[in-house]
Amino acid sequence: MGAEVDARQFTREDRKHHRDKVRKGLDVLARMLTESRFDFERPMAGLEIELNLVDDDFQPAMRNAEVLAAIADDDFQTELGLFNIEINVAPRRLAGDGFSSFEQSVRTSLNAAEPQARAAGTQLAMIGILPTLMPEHVKLDSVSENPRYSLLDQQIFAARGEDLEISIEGVERLHMISDTIMPEAACTSTQVHLQVSPEDFPGYWNAAQAIAGIQVAVGANSPFLFGKHLVAESRIPLFEQSTDTRPEELKVQGVRPRVWFGERWITSIFDLFEENSQYFPALLPISTDEDPAAVLDRGGVPQLEELRMHNGTVYRWNRPVYDVSGGAPHLRVENRVLPAGPTVVDTMANAAFFAGLVRALAGQDRPVWSQMSFLAAQENFTAGIRNGIQAEVYWPRVGHVPAAELVVRKLLPLAAEGLRAWEVDEREIGRLLDIVERRCLRAANGSTWQTAEVSRLEIAGASRPQALRDMLKTYLEHMHSNEPVHTWEAH
Repeated sequence: MGAEVDARQFTREDRKHHRDKVRKGLDVLARMLTESRFDFERPMAGLEIELNLVDDDFQPAMRNAEVLAAIADDDFQTELGLFNIEINVAPRRLAGDGFSSFEQSVRTSLNAAEPQARAAGTQLAMIGILPTLMPEHVKLDSVSENPRYSLLDQQIFAARGEDLEISIEGVERLHMISDTIMPEAACTSTQVHLQVSPEDFPGYWNAAQAIAGIQVAVGANSPFLFGKHLVAESRIPLFEQSTDTRPEELKVQGVRPRVWFGERWITSIFDLFEENSQYFPALLPISTDEDPAAVLDRGGVPQLEELRMHNGTVYRWNRPVYDVSGGAPHLRVENRVLPAGPTVVDTMANAAFFAGLVRALAGQDRPVWSQMSFLAAQENFTAGIRNGIQAEVYWPRVGHVPAAELVVRKLLPLAAEGLRAWEVDEREIGRLLDIVERRCLRAANGSTWQTAEVSRLEIAGASRPQALRDMLKTYLEHMHSNEPVHTWEAH
């Protein structure tokens, strides 16, 4: 959830000053997009994976500070809940064996962290939603100690003016009321970052939006939430509802939600930052002393902290990122639709499918977003969330088609073409895209495995809580094997 902040109260003057700084940052960003040399000649990719902590009985373990102290690795950081941590994998190029390098880095870090976590009475779980998590685990006293999280909680509820209602209709129905944003901590995701040039950014972002529903369909891994069997990727509606700053009246008026798919294709990254400024009040109106125009006039690179802080509290499923590294500015597309897990190799396959496909689609003479409405992309997203690998989606020149069939017949060859453009080794391309293909051919992903295993256990006489616990135990055994999820067999 971004940079650390100090606990504090915000005044009206803080908010006005922050809004002015965001607008000045927008003006400077507009100048930079036409005048500045962004770093993109040797584009880097990045990866973040959120993890859960469970105890010996596979229940949530509220010990992230203790576990992080034991791991003692700066790549691991806190997340919203005391039962969450996150691993940030050092950026690298995708060319050659970049994906194997990512995979080895993640596995090495997790293998080193696991004994430390076990010494603290916990183990790591890489899964979209922890199946044994229950409403009593997501109270205010389960928020991590980082002041940023408490501040966000306060500001979201100050904006809402009332408690949070979470209502999700799926195979079963969930309805609950919360006085904290802590239910959001149930959502553990994988974020893939792709560095691109200012000129290429809109094409990559539009492509990412166009395929978001298909990504979710193929990678779904969150069918259970608070003991209920809901939709294939329950993490997404939960995230949308648990950070919603709007009371019912503002929803009826059409005020945009902060967790947002968007509403249009774009022509520049500036469009997205401008929408942030126009549509969303600041949740964390913290301002710095930087005069970004003066910095730029002197030939320097402005940090644009206010613009970045505000962007970090608008939760787009494909988020624009402005950042500065090594004294040079760069832009990234942050893809946020994927759940964590089931295994590291599945995570790499999902990332390769995304990176290759957006590269190929962004380079087409007649891009896909010129042939389909934005609403169609949004409807695909909804279908992927609800039905997972069984979803039916729309694609130009194909019409409505099963997502798995579309992936195998049309999108995997495009993804391979895009990965070649990234200069990825052919063996890497074959190895990783083969995992996606076999998932589609078998109609098997994390979500289908979880639901089948729980059903089997319940038919054998287990209660729902026992079935969820036993399923998670088996899931973690498979997770550690690093065998892709389509090969997992029910016991």
